[in-house]
Formats: sequence, C-alpha cells, structure tokens
Amino acid sequence: MADAKPKDLPVATALPAKQPARGIVIDPVVMMVGGVVALLGVGVLALFLWMVPTAAAREAMSACRGLGGYNDLDGAPNHASPLLCPGGQPCSLPVPAPDFTAVDITGKQVKLSDFRGKVVLLNFWASWCGVCKTEKPSLAGMANELGSDDFVVITLVSDKKWPDVLVAVMEALAPNAGQPGRDENGDIPMPAMRASFQQALPEGIPFKAFLDPPQGDDNLGPITQSWGIKAVPESALIDRRGNIRAYFVNKRDWEAPVARTCLRSVIDE
Repeated sequence: MADAKPKDLPVATALPAKQPARGIVIDPVVMMVGGVVALLGVGVLALFLWMVPTAAAREAMSACRGLGGYNDLDGAPNHASPLLCPGGQPCSLPVPAPDFTAVDITGKQVKLSDFRGKVVLLNFWASWCGVCKTEKPSLAGMANELGSDDFVVITLVSDKKWPDVLVAVMEALAPNAGQPGRDENGDIPMPAMRASFQQALPEGIPFKAFLDPPQGDDNLGPITQSWGIKAVPESALIDRRGNIRAYFVNKRDWEAPVARTCLRSVIDE
C-alpha cells in the first residue's frame, strides 16, 4: 500500500509592514481658493434670486404702461382724480377705492367693500355708449379666463332701466340674437327681456353688473360722477386691500397679453 502523501500546504505570505497613519493635510491656498469660489457661487445665486422678482416687476411695469393706464407700479407720481383723494387734494396712486352701494338685477344692494380680499377690475359704462359695447367682448373673454376666487370683474352701469342694460349686453356679446318688441311707451317688458337674454346667452355673462341710475337729465350715475368720471368707459384695478392700483381711461383690449400681464401683476401678489 502506497504511503499517503502529505497534502500541499498553503504557502505563508508575508504581510507588508504596517505604515504609520498620516493626517489629512489641506493646502491653505487650495482652501482659500475653494472658499472664494463658494462665496462667488452664493453671490451668483443671491443675485439670481434678486433679479427674478425684479424682472417680474419690470415686466408688470412695462405691461401696465403698455396698456396705457395710470398706475403705481412704476413708482412714478401718477395722479388720481381729486375726488378720489383724501381731502379732495391731488394725490398719487395707490389710493383707497371709495366704497359705494349699488343694486343688482334682483334689486339686492351690493357694496364694493363686499369684495374686499379679491382683486377687482371695476368697469364704468352705459348702454348708450357705443365704445363701451365694443369693449365688452374682450372684457368678457378676459373675465372668463382670469375669473376666480381671487379676481372678479364688476361693471357699474349708468342706466335707469335694466332692459336697456341687457339689450346693450346682447348687442355686444350676441349681436345676431333677436330682441323682444317694445310696448307703446317704447319700453321692453322685463319678463320678455329676461327670456330673450337667457336664450341669447344661456350661460350668462362672466362679469357682474350693478345699476347706477342717473338722476334728472344726467347721463352718468351719481356713483360714477363721485369718482370724478365725466365720460365712459373707464376702469379701475383694485387690489385685495381695497386700493386703486391702476386706472384706465377709455376702452382697452382686455384679452391682449399686455393686459393679462398687468392684471396678473396684482392678482399674483
């Protein structure tokens, strides 16, 4: 029987001698350069964060100027009507919007201050004003697009009778719709006017309308006149705190990008 051979044993491997531990050495020059780079990065970030709202403010200023309104967004002394200013003295925007009470189509009394907390575009007009009617389609389009819990469009109408107001709205927004006949006094009965209006505009209108009936032979209502208005249309952009931030004389294209940017500059504050 053959002798058993010893198995191969693993060969011992010599381990390298343990080296003494070395500390981390930082070059002062490298540390200084890194610090400078870090500070520059922080500065660039801060500059960027500062420039973003500044650029947005500049865009808003440009938009409101482009829309042709008297506004406070550019920091210039934009004078409001003395009738809107405390003590009746000339003043600059922003100024508090004078409160008023008007009536809706149901006869309910409504105050401007009821909308405090919302941004309001207040539009003054009248059914007999042709320019006002040409402005209504863009006003309605903008109100449809931007209307929300934060923004509302209110129109104050210098008219004595609601049928005249509804006819003017139909002429502006549904020009091909038929209108009811008038009675022997030249008036349109309100029930017939309501039926025609609902048929022409079944979804209603996206802005609110309140009546400001003129007195005597006046063309404009007392509320409208109290704001210093001598001709319509005119519009005021009022912020959530009830301050007039921008004022527009004559009609505007409210669906234009410049109008949207101007309105958004106050809505998004």
